[in-house]
Amino acid sequence: VTKPDLDFFRLALTRLGEPDPNDVAYVGDRIDNDVVPSSAAEMRAVWLRRGPWGVVPREEPAEADLIVDSLAELAERIDEAWD
Repeated sequence: VTKPDLDFFRLALTRLGEPDPNDVAYVGDRIDNDVVPSSAAEMRAVWLRRGPWGVVPREEPAEADLIVDSLAELAERIDEAWD
């Protein structure tokens, strides 16, 4: 299976030992391929706005639990995904 198929995210959870999806943050740079489907899988969806997909003019996705511009910012703010 491949992204954005929901089975991809379910398989990832299975391989992580089947944690509660709400305890898992999924970080990705594409809204359509990462943020929307990981949110649908009940994970904490984090949009990393970098690279070509980070500059595509789009509204901030309602599905994102957190939006960051770098991995350094992610490390500093990851707890906010659970606020």
